[in-house]
Amino acid sequence: MQQITQDKAPMRAAMLANDVAFQRYAATRNGFPGGQFSPTAATEHLRTVCKIESRTELATDAAAFQRFLRLHTDFEISAGRMPTPR
Repeated sequence: MQQITQDKAPMRAAMLANDVAFQRYAATRNGFPGGQFSPTAATEHLRTVCKIESRTELATDAAAFQRFLRLHTDFEISAGRMPTPR
């Protein structure tokens, strides 16, 4: 997996919201197991978790970027795209 840099985080966040697997992940995390969010709802989940109003903040807010990285890692692990850390 390619490392996400802070300047590219807004673009990666936009791509993530359009990922069907992430839409399912976000729905599950919000109490809808077996459901799937729309890209808009997945974006809202991302904003809520990262505590931002706009994805562009990921490029300038170091704390928000770190929250995004944790969210992204948790998603990748839950989707089986990354091994669980030991």
